[in-house]
Amino acid sequence: MRQYELVERVRAYDPGADEDRLNRAYVYALKAHGSQTRDNGDPYFSHPVEVAGILTELKLDSASICTALLHDVVEDTEGTLAEIERLFGGEIARLVDGVTKLNRIELQSEHTKAAENFRKLVLAMSEDIRVLLVKLADRLHNMRTLHFIKSDERRRRIARETMDIYAPLAERIGLQRFKDELDDLAFAELNPEARDSIRQRMEFLQERGGYLTERIIDRLNRDLSSEGMEAWVSGRIKTPYSVWRKMQKRNVGFEQLADIMAFRVVVKDIGDCYRALGALHGRYPTVPGRFKDYLSTPKPNGYRSLHTGLIGPEQQRIEVQIRTTEMHEYAEYGVAAHWKYKQGAAAGEAGAPGATEGAYQVEGRKFRWIRELLDILEHASNPEEFLEHTKLEMYQDQVFCFTPKGDLIALPRGATPVDFAYAVHSEVGHTCVGARVNGRMMPLRTALQNGDQVEIVTSKAQQPSADWENFVATGKAKAAIRRWVRQEQRDQFATLGREMLERQFRSDGYELTEKGLTGILKKLKQDTVADLYVAVGQGNLTAREVLVSVFPAAREAKPSKIVPLARARRSKRKDGALPLKGLIPGMAVHFAACCHPLPGDRVVGIVTTGKGVTVHTIDCDTLAQFQDQPERWVDLSWSSEAGEEPFTGRLQVVVSNEPGSLGSLTTVIGRHEANISNLKITNRSLDFFEMLIDLEVEDLKHLTHVIAALRATPAISSVERARS
Repeated sequence: MRQYELVERVRAYDPGADEDRLNRAYVYALKAHGSQTRDNGDPYFSHPVEVAGILTELKLDSASICTALLHDVVEDTEGTLAEIERLFGGEIARLVDGVTKLNRIELQSEHTKAAENFRKLVLAMSEDIRVLLVKLADRLHNMRTLHFIKSDERRRRIARETMDIYAPLAERIGLQRFKDELDDLAFAELNPEARDSIRQRMEFLQERGGYLTERIIDRLNRDLSSEGMEAWVSGRIKTPYSVWRKMQKRNVGFEQLADIMAFRVVVKDIGDCYRALGALHGRYPTVPGRFKDYLSTPKPNGYRSLHTGLIGPEQQRIEVQIRTTEMHEYAEYGVAAHWKYKQGAAAGEAGAPGATEGAYQVEGRKFRWIRELLDILEHASNPEEFLEHTKLEMYQDQVFCFTPKGDLIALPRGATPVDFAYAVHSEVGHTCVGARVNGRMMPLRTALQNGDQVEIVTSKAQQPSADWENFVATGKAKAAIRRWVRQEQRDQFATLGREMLERQFRSDGYELTEKGLTGILKKLKQDTVADLYVAVGQGNLTAREVLVSVFPAAREAKPSKIVPLARARRSKRKDGALPLKGLIPGMAVHFAACCHPLPGDRVVGIVTTGKGVTVHTIDCDTLAQFQDQPERWVDLSWSSEAGEEPFTGRLQVVVSNEPGSLGSLTTVIGRHEANISNLKITNRSLDFFEMLIDLEVEDLKHLTHVIAALRATPAISSVERARS
């Protein structure tokens, strides 16, 4: 596209566009890209021009068009953001920065790089949605030329990323046209045989049906005219990817899929939408379960329309979408169509340049789902986790639930009251203890249905459970729960690390002070004193390393004995030797919660980064996942002093549901000098209680004696050592 052609396209829908700035951006980008070429041999500059051309179809403002022309300058040429800001202003520089990839930051992998790029894109588009519009146009043109890339692996990676991230994003802002084309182009790369097969069948149906679509359109027009309504009817065949998804979702063959034709009825106002619906339902049989009212309950992206399935003219099964002209504009162009109206109003009110930019920014912040992505971004610990949770947030079917006040909350299918609570507010999610669904108290893992009214019961004493992550469905809830769990673990490690340091300093005759620790943070590569405590608690640093760093004279002193991590938590512990042989002094030790090893068990250690060594019994099922990592195994055995302090053994017990049973249970355990540290009822019936009991015992022999005594008790049906 030549320079004057691009400018004329913009001026055709925006006579007040900054023509000089458009011309300067065109020339600057042309010179910056110089002799660079694309994979197909074309001049590289053809790409930004085509991206700009795509955006003119959406009738975007001149700042967006300039951004399209300049979007690869910082990444692929010697041009800088500072130079773009000097030549074209801060608004365009900010937009260009939003779509510029982080190719100059060294990251661990291609996946991490893609995740970090997407994280930056979300931050930018949360302030100005035009960043996303330019990025989608960029991705659309890249997908149109994808076949020129020689590497099969690279083509498939780009296609998969497009289908997982960019097509759902296009759908979320209402750009259905972009979404359909992105999906279909990615489908052509990822599953070319299926796409070709479906396309051939669709072409055969069109040839066999002749002018079937035109005849159906003509009949629908006559039906609506006879009711005295003005309506415009159009029809289209669904894309191969859309047909393929329906086949997969319904588990049917192409021949059984009858609704591959969709027809749109555009009328004047909302009242006519329902009148048209009534007219068509009165003339044709409806397909059960195919009616959806997106007028009263719009989609999360703002899409509004009535959808219905009919056995229509000529006994064809068709889908009909009924909407107003403004709704149709939105359905075609999404947020871009909305701003076409907003732009004029904003400019007229403000009467100054920049009014359009303000409209884009204000409207961009109104999208709830973008705010939710920002919440996930805040809670995620790394870019890959953010990308994982974002896919959950964008890529699932919706259910619509209501608060007691009637506010609508959109959630993915399979969401639970916990997801609902986090969708209302993170603090509501953290303190959720129960939920009333349609007036009845229901378990927190209950799957919500369309139309459910949900009331969340909260308590200030409640804290999130790590188990919630196993059943929540939204990325926001998963991210918030993980963040809370990480913070709790960090606090525990910090407390433990401080205790270990205090003990080490005291045993060597020194005083532990924050001032002394602050002076060695840089040397030990820690940011804060709290980070230092955590590092010691996790076993990444030993207490003696810290002591020697603060007081170098302590290097000559005899190292004190280091108490293992798991035993440092016990109130009854004594300063003594490590309970296990085969460990490096100072290494953090955890006893696995899956098998609860005891002195007398054959044990093995597994090294975990940041946690030290986790001790398992030799027959623990968890060890199977480490079979191909022999470098992480540590050969361990119990020391002679291992039984001096209590260790935790877990029992699975079935007790008769009768008076005195629990008393008999606790009495037997107490007589054998064991102590119950935790008891959890896992199942309850009319006849029996099933429970898990954690006992503090000296060793395996001690636990065996307790088990034998319990088995001899009449009120106890069975006792086994639990392994999980």
